[in-house]
Amino acid sequence: MPWLQLSIQCSREELENTENIFLESGALSLTLGDAKDEPIYEPLPGEIPVWPNTTLTGLFEQTRSIEDLYDELVKKLPAHQISSIRKHLLEDQVWERVFLDQFTPLQFGKNLWICPSWHEPPDPEACNIILDPGIAFGTGTHPTTALCLEFLDENPPETKSVLDFGCGSGILAIAAIKLGASKVTSTDIDPQALEATANNAKRNDIDPERLGICLPEKMDIEPVEYLMANILSGPLVELEPQLASLTIKGAQLVLSGILPAQAGSVGQAYQQHFQLDEVKIKDSWCRITGIRL
Repeated sequence: MPWLQLSIQCSREELENTENIFLESGALSLTLGDAKDEPIYEPLPGEIPVWPNTTLTGLFEQTRSIEDLYDELVKKLPAHQISSIRKHLLEDQVWERVFLDQFTPLQFGKNLWICPSWHEPPDPEACNIILDPGIAFGTGTHPTTALCLEFLDENPPETKSVLDFGCGSGILAIAAIKLGASKVTSTDIDPQALEATANNAKRNDIDPERLGICLPEKMDIEPVEYLMANILSGPLVELEPQLASLTIKGAQLVLSGILPAQAGSVGQAYQQHFQLDEVKIKDSWCRITGIRL
């Protein structure tokens, strides 16, 4: 059965009322999107931020014409919103298949692959990480994660102790272990991220003795030889004294989650304790690497 899909623009203040009107008009589901390229970066646990300008999309059964539905909304919504409505007839599909087909194995560097569980690894002899899309940040599709994975492939932490600060899905920690790290500690302020890391580690047959998972305030480790922090520039600058104290002389540093305009401030914060490399940019995101002085 085909479906009716209507999208409309609304401000943050208009969003709740518009959602209610869509639901009253029979919407079976609602999705939100960024209407004006105003990204929201990783929120704190418990936060549910919305964009200043949002695209609200409702899915309706085709039990009446799209014209009738449009006419009903005209009576309930202001003219400036009505002018933004976009109508679309959506053919029925096997939605589970559509979702699964969106995620295929991804290669990082020469030898590192991220593979959804429903795909056979393209190269069984490579370093393959089994990871499905989930609630925690980090499936390899985002440039910040890709930058870190590419660096790990080029600079494997063989026999080294590693700290993954802001672990998200655990993808970097798991990659580090599969690339030879002796011990990895994963930490995140979000309990859901810790749960996702534990589940993904189990899926990849990671020895629990080699992977510690904890909240930052529960972390009790010796300074490490390899530190990764794929978070955001503000926390990176703020956390520099703590992260520097968690690394030994000669330790490898890998930072990401940084926009090009922020690279200077992050680099300035870390140059007092690290010899920094040239900034690496990928799809408008940056990676900063260096060695502990």
